[in-house]
Amino acid sequence: MPVPGRGSERLRRVLLIDDTPEIADLLTFALRDSGYEVFAAGYSDTVNELAQEQRADALVLDCSEYNMSESLFDMVRNHPNHAELPVVIISDTPEEADASLRSRRARSVLLVPKPFTGSQVANALDQLLG
Repeated sequence: MPVPGRGSERLRRVLLIDDTPEIADLLTFALRDSGYEVFAAGYSDTVNELAQEQRADALVLDCSEYNMSESLFDMVRNHPNHAELPVVIISDTPEEADASLRSRRARSVLLVPKPFTGSQVANALDQLLG
């Protein structure tokens, strides 16, 4: 299904990892409304397999604790096929997350602080995906 104003380009695919099903549902709806194809899953250490299977163009991590998102981010960055995959991390500790990502010299990643809106996450994806 083409995105309005984008001709026949395929929708950008986003893998959403969220450990709160209700938030995942709301965020999925908001991102789909913004023109993204979304595949949602709970916290999973099979994130690379899911990204490969869904042919994800980007990853959104929203875990209740930053260290959960951080461990998933590290798994993705350490995988040769996903080392440059754009990632949006939603965090309730943005200062801690920012310091951690700066120490890693992380690229192609944006932080969205909690509380957040679906449009903030969509805007971050738009920035990362151009």
